[in-house]
Amino acid sequence: MTRALVDPELLTGLDSFPFFELNEGTLPSLRSMMNGLMPIESYRRDDVIIENRIVPGPSGAPDVPVLIYRPNISLGPFPALLHIHGGGYVLGDAEASGPSNVCTAAEVGCVVVSVDYRLAPETVAPGAVEDCYAALRWLHTEADRLGVDRSRIAVGGESAGGGLAAALALLARDRGEYPLCFQMLIYPMIDDRTATSAPDNPNTGEFIWTRSSNRFGWRSLLGEEPGGEGASAYAAPARAKDLAGLPPAYISVGALDLFLDEDIEYARRLLNAGVPTELHIHPGAYHGFELAPEARVTKLSENERRAALARAFENL
Repeated sequence: MTRALVDPELLTGLDSFPFFELNEGTLPSLRSMMNGLMPIESYRRDDVIIENRIVPGPSGAPDVPVLIYRPNISLGPFPALLHIHGGGYVLGDAEASGPSNVCTAAEVGCVVVSVDYRLAPETVAPGAVEDCYAALRWLHTEADRLGVDRSRIAVGGESAGGGLAAALALLARDRGEYPLCFQMLIYPMIDDRTATSAPDNPNTGEFIWTRSSNRFGWRSLLGEEPGGEGASAYAAPARAKDLAGLPPAYISVGALDLFLDEDIEYARRLLNAGVPTELHIHPGAYHGFELAPEARVTKLSENERRAALARAFENL
């Protein structure tokens, strides 16, 4: 048990979160339980305009819903963050990230476009990242109408959303159509091999997102058992052989998070490839530690990531 290592201020969040076993049998009920937990009206505020849109999807695939958060001021054009929600590739929606995205839009002074990508296992890779790419294409194409500076578009997300953000950065680099200026990766889920290898660090992965859930998430996304030879870097970004030419990165992860080691390794490889990279490790923090919103480490983490995003926009 690693409970003794948890930051005391984060224990309330841990105790409020029900334990769940994520598998094929429990997935429908977990989705139902999470559906509508964070409706837009619960976080709407006067200084941010919120808009639902449907944007053209990938070729041969459905259109993609997005939620747009825009500062309620007449200045512009604004920088933009293409946000991708978490949920282990199998859970979640854009609405659930609304409170954080509203704050980002207001405090950073940027447009946030949050993507409701298709979930696994119903849609396997590369469906989700192609949905995100379609949203990026729309954001670039409609930048003038949206009041967005297309030279200052970043991508970011949490957990699986961080993994998709890293994958999208690779896909955008390789296709060379729609440049990104920054990638903000919050405890990103980027390496399927973590689901099959023996843990290097015995202090990670006990809380919230466990090794069992991780294996189910990766198996759902890949459509096969994780850890095999054929996994694409556009599904598991840690598989990318070359990280050169990617946009500057910000990576944040808790010291008790299952993704700690894979995120540290990705940061190291980005730095070795000449990509400006900022890495933050939060002692005593488990996966999804924002469950304790009043904890000092939670407030520090959110302030640091928004400050990094603002710096990235200002430096262009």
